[in-house]
Amino acid sequence: MNQQIQIERVNAKLANSSVLPGIVGTSQALVNVLQQVELVAPTPTTVLILGETGTGKELISKAIHARSPRASAPLVKVNCSAIPSTLLESELFGHEKGAFTGAISRRIGRFEQAERGSIFLDEIGELPLEVQPKLLRLLQEREYQRLGSNHTEEADIRLIVATHRDLHDMCRAATFRTDLFYRLNVFPIRIPPLRDRREDIPLLVAHFVSRLARRMGKDVRTVSSVALRTLQAHDWPGNVRELENVLERAVIRCTGSELEVNCDSGFEGYGASPSRARDQSFEAAARAHIVSVLQSTRGVVGGPNGAAVRLGLKRSTLNFKLKKLGIEPAAVRAG
Repeated sequence: MNQQIQIERVNAKLANSSVLPGIVGTSQALVNVLQQVELVAPTPTTVLILGETGTGKELISKAIHARSPRASAPLVKVNCSAIPSTLLESELFGHEKGAFTGAISRRIGRFEQAERGSIFLDEIGELPLEVQPKLLRLLQEREYQRLGSNHTEEADIRLIVATHRDLHDMCRAATFRTDLFYRLNVFPIRIPPLRDRREDIPLLVAHFVSRLARRMGKDVRTVSSVALRTLQAHDWPGNVRELENVLERAVIRCTGSELEVNCDSGFEGYGASPSRARDQSFEAAARAHIVSVLQSTRGVVGGPNGAAVRLGLKRSTLNFKLKKLGIEPAAVRAG
């Protein structure tokens, strides 16, 4: 696109489109995903959402729940990578008073909170091996037990899970149970990365800039053609989440009615051609990958679910790289 984006005009087009609320785009790749959502939503089937970090897996889970017969009941969301592995079983299944040190009262788990509704388990690939058999039992028998209890609870829930990891590889490495994988892989939906639906970028830009400008009290009406070419040239390793962060920085810096994306805005791989964006230096590519992993761990570096483990590095090694690349984990978490 050689012309600037007229934000109000593009948002009017979005308002008249048939895409689901919160999901922006009209590309065929995205339309294929939405067609699968419409097919599976009315059923009780377990759904496995696959896609890179930042592609919008949680939005798809919300759309599935909203179009299901359970829409009036809760959608309970759990990020398996954000809860310490020692606490995850209690978080999911609940516990009785005295079940372990510190269990001073009965706790209702997330599955019980989702009764008659849906539960979304994000980053299912981070589920500890010792918890996986209990999830398998829930899927097979539709029942579970709280920690420290002999009483069996029935589970009337719809399960939606998501991961950016390759579960096939994890099964081969014996870090994910094959029988659980087959139970989860009933209806997989793969969300395309943003680089595979570049035609949606102008719509996403208008959507985010309009929202960000209102929130910051700015009168941004257009996006320059140079800025748009810059945004469309990038390969977006962090996908839609990265795009939103770049636009937020640009809106903060914007002093007029037309938005520009400058090379000092924290945007890696800026340039007017896709080939230039793809030819990022090794350091820039490494930085983008580390930032993406930190985003998925919400800035957590150490621990069993931290970025160091996911990157296969010692914590001290990763801290050295973060310092060298100028990455602040707290800033990533805040973004």
